[in-house]
Amino acid sequence: MQLTSKTPLPMSSVTRHRALWISVISLILLLIAALDRMTGILPVHHFYYLPIILAAIRFRKAGGLLVACASVALYQLANPNLWQWQNAERDMLQLIIFIGVGLVTAKLSEDAERMKYLAMTDDLTGLHNLRSFELHYAELLKNAGVNQTPLSLLIIDLDYLKSINARYGHLAGAQGIQTLGRIIAEQIPADAIACRYGGDEFVIALPACALPRALHRAEKMRTALAKCTPFLAGHSLPQGSLTLSAGVASILLGNCEDLGAYGEALFRAADEALYQAKEQGRDRVYAQSYRSAQPSIPEPIDGDDRQYPSGEKATEIAPKTTA
Repeated sequence: MQLTSKTPLPMSSVTRHRALWISVISLILLLIAALDRMTGILPVHHFYYLPIILAAIRFRKAGGLLVACASVALYQLANPNLWQWQNAERDMLQLIIFIGVGLVTAKLSEDAERMKYLAMTDDLTGLHNLRSFELHYAELLKNAGVNQTPLSLLIIDLDYLKSINARYGHLAGAQGIQTLGRIIAEQIPADAIACRYGGDEFVIALPACALPRALHRAEKMRTALAKCTPFLAGHSLPQGSLTLSAGVASILLGNCEDLGAYGEALFRAADEALYQAKEQGRDRVYAQSYRSAQPSIPEPIDGDDRQYPSGEKATEIAPKTTA
């Protein structure tokens, strides 16, 4: 399961970035070779490590090896007096050092990326962990305020996890959580952020998503989970063995002074809706209708009891805006 925040760049953008990096590295390499040819002093030779390191960081092993070989070739061309048999051992050592720098840098860069990924990822589901979600959630709130687009929040709970653990074991419960995490990853759009923030609880932020569409997505997840035939810890279970309850809330931000407060209000509204879904019997999507002038004191919207296919009410929070 892939980390859901990694929205791929358009191919044209990726190509432009790649071409820019190749141009910069090539230019640096040629400038160093020209300087090496003009001066011929030993310290200049060490500058070749710079493009090797840049290429290894950006293009990993393939880039590091290619630029290392190019550096050796330019190094030899800039110093034709080195084209002698007695210098073969020195040349070979230089080649090994250049290639070694490229490989080591690529490995360190890969390890750093891997550590960053693990630090932001939930081990069980491959979704975001709470640390990563909080960082992205703050950014989504900011973008929603600037662009004045709706932001919806889904809080999802796997029903009866304790019963699954008691009957089939904790491995079955963990695999049930993984099943729900996989369905969430498959159902949400590329720009959404999904997180497992508790044992069996998930939260999903949907940018530029109004309430009806958020409710529709939550209902699709509920239906998909209920229709699956899970295989948990060696036990094949029938459809309906795994169900979820979900609370949904939506907010339309203007020029707010305190986005954090409204972000907390949105989370509380979705959490309260989840509580209501559980109280109503679980295996359902639920929401309450709020329009808030102050983020800590939500007020019901009169006459906004719109019903949706699963019997959910709309939940919106519209904060007061400032000029």
